[in-house]
Amino acid sequence: MEGHRAVGVAVDFSPCSKKALKWAVDNLVHKGDYLILVNVQASVQYEEGEMQLWEATGSPLIPLNELVDPHTEKKYGVKPDAETLDFLKTLAAQKEQIVVAMKILWGDAREKICECIESIPLSSLVVGNRGLGKIKRAILGSVSNYVVNNGACPVTVVKSHDHE
Repeated sequence: MEGHRAVGVAVDFSPCSKKALKWAVDNLVHKGDYLILVNVQASVQYEEGEMQLWEATGSPLIPLNELVDPHTEKKYGVKPDAETLDFLKTLAAQKEQIVVAMKILWGDAREKICECIESIPLSSLVVGNRGLGKIKRAILGSVSNYVVNNGACPVTVVKSHDHE
């Protein structure tokens, strides 16, 4: 990825992460960039032997053509939704020379996203904000807040509004 920017977007395929992905594509991703989707799963399921190797470092970068393959869910333990895949396929067709890939990690989302920023390395990261209230955010913690304060690159938080 030398010479090109690697723009990361944290995705869990929720409405707020889809909004963050759309924002990143509309405002941040340019010709020649790498768009890296960062997905963190809560735990590793050891159905496949390969996944044991990836627990510490995460999956290899999974190219878009492999993400649309039905075997992806079984191999990596993640199933991108059809709406997101359609959006990414359209993006790849419309914007020139953009490489789309996904990195899957297992563990605590806050820590794994920060590790991913450094290991790839990402030029910038976009995350969605679930819009937790003050009490829930204090109890559960905020992934976006943690990444903003601890990430080693610029982080943009795209707010999600309930009334939209």
